Amino acid sequence: MAELQDVAILDARLVDPATGREGRGSLLLRGGVIASVEWGAAPETGEDVRRIDARGLVVAPGLVDLRAFLGEPGAEFRETLGTGSQAAAAGGVTTIVCRPDTDPPIDDPAIIDFIKRRARDKAIVNVLPCAALTKGLQGKEITEFGLLLEAGAVAFGDGAKALRNPQIMRRAMIYARDFDALIMNHVEDPDLRGSGVMNEGEFASRRGLPGIPREAETVMLERDIRLARATGGRYHAAMISCSDSIELVRRAKAEGLRVTCGASINNLTLNENDVGDYRTFCKVSPPLRDEQERLALVAALAEGVIDVVVSDHDPQDVETKRQPFAEAADGALGIETLLSASLRLVQAGQIALPDLLAALSTRPANLLGLGCGRLAPGAPADLMLLDIDAPYVVDKRKLKSRAKNSPFDEARLEGIVQITFVGGRGVYEASAA
Repeated sequence: MAELQDVAILDARLVDPATGREGRGSLLLRGGVIASVEWGAAPETGEDVRRIDARGLVVAPGLVDLRAFLGEPGAEFRETLGTGSQAAAAGGVTTIVCRPDTDPPIDDPAIIDFIKRRARDKAIVNVLPCAALTKGLQGKEITEFGLLLEAGAVAFGDGAKALRNPQIMRRAMIYARDFDALIMNHVEDPDLRGSGVMNEGEFASRRGLPGIPREAETVMLERDIRLARATGGRYHAAMISCSDSIELVRRAKAEGLRVTCGASINNLTLNENDVGDYRTFCKVSPPLRDEQERLALVAALAEGVIDVVVSDHDPQDVETKRQPFAEAADGALGIETLLSASLRLVQAGQIALPDLLAALSTRPANLLGLGCGRLAPGAPADLMLLDIDAPYVVDKRKLKSRAKNSPFDEARLEGIVQITFVGGRGVYEASAA
């Protein structure tokens, strides 16, 4: 690998979500970290430094995506660490937490070792594994948290499967507490979901589709919060989608419980009407809710009740989406459009840019104990240079993911990442894409 060159990013609009500060300034990157941050006039630099004139561009920490399916091992036909990381870099994402529901699942240190080696060889962004909460994702026996953490796991969950058994969840929280480990559960009770395929309500009834009640989410979330209270463990609801869930999390935080939550970019920017005439690209889990629920999520994000925004990147094979809506697989692409879709909320005046970027970078980094997500000397030089007002139309054929099932296909978005740095190394440039 070529020697890492010093880089000066000059005259940018710096946005530091860790402090909320934004303004004109410059950065010096050296040895894979941010060597200095200068607010105001651009400093003088030596001749051996690569200079980037960032006038007109936003420079901010790269995004940390807590939930993405990357295909390896076992589902390389849907995505690979290589293609997924290329899509991430194009969207300003510099760290991905990959889901554990692979084949075989990430329930053994050897699988983590495989992912780390493959990521080192094939990925251009940081890839961190979320290990399985239960062996084989079967919900019956807890995995070896200590060995998995030692191997490199950053959190525990069963991916798109919710842990149904409350006794197993209680034991898992007690076990995780001893390691100060984070449990991330997919809060959807499979029995209450039943045969539902979209948000329960008038829209589903008019389409002749069975609905998924909000209680499928809130009953499991309330159970988990009660267990977090009883055990003192760290608990993260991977994605919430309705106002009742927001209230549960708000009360848990007011009580001082170690409870956090995320929301998918799909639920923050789309609603059930986007399903339209049975668009399977908009069949996701949790389902797209009605507009009132979407607006409640946005308000909770601005308030800070919702801690993180995730892509819920879940590429699907064309054959699993080219089905009647009720039979199509859940899941949609999200990692490459995560940032520009999120910027819709800024453009609508619903959230300030530093607050949005905190939910996309600083807070997820803090949850995992990472040093990124901030513009400060000594922080990893994981950065993006963003033309925040540049418009484009999403063309699924041009997305870098192996699959093409984007719910934002043909949508008009703003915000194009020009350059992405990971560890001080330029891994993506729009002009060269």
